[in-house]
Amino acid sequence: MRIAFLTAPEGVEQVELTDPWQAAVDAGHEPVLVSTASGEIQAFHHLDKADTFRVDEVVGEASAESFGGLVLPGGVANPDFLRTHGKAVAFVKDFFDQGRPVAAICHAPWTLIEADVVRGRVLTSWPSLATDLRNAGATWVDEQVKVCDHGPAKLVTSRKPDDLKAFCEAFLDVFTQEAR
Repeated sequence: MRIAFLTAPEGVEQVELTDPWQAAVDAGHEPVLVSTASGEIQAFHHLDKADTFRVDEVVGEASAESFGGLVLPGGVANPDFLRTHGKAVAFVKDFFDQGRPVAAICHAPWTLIEADVVRGRVLTSWPSLATDLRNAGATWVDEQVKVCDHGPAKLVTSRKPDDLKAFCEAFLDVFTQEAR
């Protein structure tokens, strides 16, 4: 299965990109780095620059139809940028409209809020997003990983890098089930 990993040109928390990416590769899937611009993205270790990664496809040219699922890594700056980019928000919303599974960790639900896809959903995130999610109509829970099927697309969420093992297991399980 082709899995889209959507990030901004800079600000993604590196481990929240690389651990799920490697988990997808290990499970035999094809991860594809999608961003708002071609070239490379700059990842971060919290506030410090980390590695760069080559962009495979650009939003506006990429289509949710060509992917089995979407992973939204966190980092504070990454989803904050994405939620202001109309084509990135539309790309995310398209996965929900088509009933394709989505996984988001840490601050990534900010982009989900902007896409207006959390209303009536139960999810988790970095704790500082709890009020934002509630105000957008979601129910926020403080759990390592939460799988929500209250909508047209299954949604897998986790709180932070410490939850990555559970996050990877859950999203791979959901994506595989949805592909059948």
